Amino acid sequence: MKKTIGIQMPLYPAPVLIIGNYDEKGKPNVMTAAWGGICCSVPPCITISVQKIRYSYKNILDRKAFTVNIPSDKYVKEADFFGMVSGRDHDKFEETKLTPIRGEKVDAPYIEEFPISIECRLVHTLELGTHVMFVGEVLNALASEECLANDGYPDPTLVQPVIFSPKFRHYYALGSDLGEAYKLGKFFIK
Repeated sequence: MKKTIGIQMPLYPAPVLIIGNYDEKGKPNVMTAAWGGICCSVPPCITISVQKIRYSYKNILDRKAFTVNIPSDKYVKEADFFGMVSGRDHDKFEETKLTPIRGEKVDAPYIEEFPISIECRLVHTLELGTHVMFVGEVLNALASEECLANDGYPDPTLVQPVIFSPKFRHYYALGSDLGEAYKLGKFFIK
């Protein structure tokens, strides 16, 4: 039997996304976001939700661009730090010794050391409440060669992404492979 738990967000997992942007002086900046994900296949688009008080908010609006960087689990401390301090007061790249690289297709930096970086052009904004949702059209994706499968697509077991539990405020590693999509369910097809 289920129990009503009220208005909550028990949606798991939340991705740990590091959002790259430039400030008005051209200084590379990043922020950690967990509210985000794929929202469209054609054209390929990603959403991220950002509070207006965040330093990155104005940067993304001004440049009409951002990158979505996926850290591997060995960079969980850096990912956490990026969400703890503001780029107004900190040079996050200098403090973590990570490398900002100018995007190839957008006016935003990506993180060289992270296995996946996705360059997005801002195409829509939607005010929701505490957050503003940005929709970015994917113009380019970059992946470290070490995380690519034989078909050239990133393998999640090699990327080793970090996931987040908002309620418990803990980070987790990706779990085990449960089986192939669109095959497991054939058990029920008669």
